[in-house]
Amino acid sequence: MSSFEIQGGLKLNGEITPQGAKNEALQVICATLLTPGEVIIENIPDIIDVNNLIGLLADLGVATKKLDTGKYAFQADEINLDYLHSKEFKNKASRLRGSVMIVGPLLARYKKAFIPKPGGDKIGRRRLDTHFTGLQKLGGNFVYDQQSGFYSIEAKSLKGTYILLDEASVTGTANIVMAASLAKGTTTIYNAACEPYVQQLCKMLIGMGARIHGVGSNLLTIEGVNELGGCRHTLLPDMIETGSFIALAAMTQSSITIKNIKYKELGIIPEVFRKLGIQFELNNDDILIDSQPHYTVDTFIDGSILTISDAPWPGFTPDLLSVVLVAAIQAKGSVLIHQKMFESRLFFVDKLIDMGAQIILCDPHRATVIGLNRQYPLKALEMTSPDIRAGVALLIAAMSAEGKSTIHNIEQIDRGYQHIDARLNKLGAKIKRIDS
Repeated sequence: MSSFEIQGGLKLNGEITPQGAKNEALQVICATLLTPGEVIIENIPDIIDVNNLIGLLADLGVATKKLDTGKYAFQADEINLDYLHSKEFKNKASRLRGSVMIVGPLLARYKKAFIPKPGGDKIGRRRLDTHFTGLQKLGGNFVYDQQSGFYSIEAKSLKGTYILLDEASVTGTANIVMAASLAKGTTTIYNAACEPYVQQLCKMLIGMGARIHGVGSNLLTIEGVNELGGCRHTLLPDMIETGSFIALAAMTQSSITIKNIKYKELGIIPEVFRKLGIQFELNNDDILIDSQPHYTVDTFIDGSILTISDAPWPGFTPDLLSVVLVAAIQAKGSVLIHQKMFESRLFFVDKLIDMGAQIILCDPHRATVIGLNRQYPLKALEMTSPDIRAGVALLIAAMSAEGKSTIHNIEQIDRGYQHIDARLNKLGAKIKRIDS
């Protein structure tokens, strides 16, 4: 288990560019299984989860070639389906949440797929019902073997149908869209997720020859085709990194320029940070943040406490709630953070309270942050990262604290943030990686 040693209290200065979007990468890399043609993807982040998925596809028989930094070629013309029954596949796939998205492409192209119960963050219940219910409606026959821990799904053929999703699941929508692209007839998906990641996947599939209508809405219509071909695709910048850097600049009173952010794809993310009182300017496609001694939280029109909650897109992404919570610690005013989706995601706040933050954990889903307005700096602490997003939130808190903090289990942070220590050190941070 590796660790970060962080010297806090330093102001950063300079430019930083967000990595390619992690959540998009996991989807579009799985989509390469839909075609025997070559698919070239650019701006792929060098992070553990993505690298593990690329390795998993290579073991499955996908020819993978690194062409340049962040640029890969994939060709799935010789897939070894027997590998899906191996112990090695079970061990690798069960540690990677994104592995569930190979099911839709494999079912569409080979009419069968197998997957162990996926791993990922320990942030609460993350059910797979939406994935499998949708695939069943397309014609898949689903079986779960409790003894082996494997899900299997087979189909003689996939046939387009009307599907009303019970939740606007991003990965569930992605799996169903990929399967429906090669199904016979027309599939209509209502209550589909419409996050930029799903939009990007749909645009890539259209580039491969798929017929998809309604991209960007919660009503998708897919006319199945007989085959898909190769394409080129470039990932968006990671909106979660962009939000994390905004919070970092505010907490550390730093002057940072966040480059090439694709502002139009950020949705309401900038507005949520503005509600915390964090000021920044937009210059072309860059965000400029000056050192801000104080920032004041808005209230609602009737004067009641500001509430920030997650919601399906175009609502606020749940992946940034941990970061927003930390940014509120040194604001003037109070804010209620309401994490609706995952019942364990706020449990990291006990570390922040130990650092001196004034936070009331109301229940597993809600926490009230009473801003310190910089009257008291946070104290250095030794702590452990429980998941990706809480890990980077703790890193931001440690960088704003007085003294030297230590964060263990940084593999969790490495799963979602590319070389974060080296990149922040270039801005003037002092983060030392200690490998175990």
